[in-house]
Amino acid sequence: MGVEDRNWWKDAQDKRDSAGSSQRFSRAIRGANSDQPGTGGGSSLPRGLRWGPLGIVLFWLVLMGAVYAGMQQVMKPPQVTVSVAGDITIPRARDGHFYVPGLVANQPVVFLVDTGASLVTVSQALADAAGLGSGQPMRFHTANGVIDGRVVADVPVSIGGASISGVKVAVGLFGVRPDQALLGQSFLSRFRITLTRDAMLLQAADKH
Repeated sequence: MGVEDRNWWKDAQDKRDSAGSSQRFSRAIRGANSDQPGTGGGSSLPRGLRWGPLGIVLFWLVLMGAVYAGMQQVMKPPQVTVSVAGDITIPRARDGHFYVPGLVANQPVVFLVDTGASLVTVSQALADAAGLGSGQPMRFHTANGVIDGRVVADVPVSIGGASISGVKVAVGLFGVRPDQALLGQSFLSRFRITLTRDAMLLQAADKH
C-alpha cells in the first residue's frame, strides 16, 4: 500500500468516524428532547396544557351560571302572606317597591302596588289575553306624554285570596311585560293600608 493509498484510507476512516460521531450526537439530542414535557412523541402538548383552556372555559361557564341563578333568587319578589283574618302582608322588595301576584279577569299577573295611581292599569296585551271589552276611551297623561287608552268597568281583580268584582281597569300601560300591571286605588281603596319599613299591610276597610 503506497503513501497515497494510506492517505486515502486514513481520510475515509476519519470521515466515517466523523459521521458516526454526528449520528450519535443527533440521537442523543433527540433522546434528550423526547424526555422533556411537550416535545417528541405523538403529542405536541402535555395533557395539562391541552385541557387547560377548556378547563378555564368550563370554570367560567359554571361560575356565570351560579351567579345568574343567585341573581334570579335575589331579584325574585318576596313571598306575600295572608293571615287567618284575611290581612295581606306584602314585603318590600329590594328595589323599595311592593309586588304582589294576582289575577285580572282570571288572567295571572304580577302587580306593582302604586298607591298614587287612580286605577288598576294593564297593557293592551294583558287586556287581550284577559278578554277585556272595549270600555270607555280615555287619554292618560304620563311621564312619557299623553297616551290613548280606555277604561273598562266591572272587572274582577284579586290578590292574596281577596277578590273584588267591580273594579275599574285602565288599558294603556306601556313599557312592561304582558304579565305586569299597576295596582291602583280602584282596588286599593277597598282596604285600609298600613306601611312599615319592610312591608305593606292591607286590611279590609269594613273591619274598622
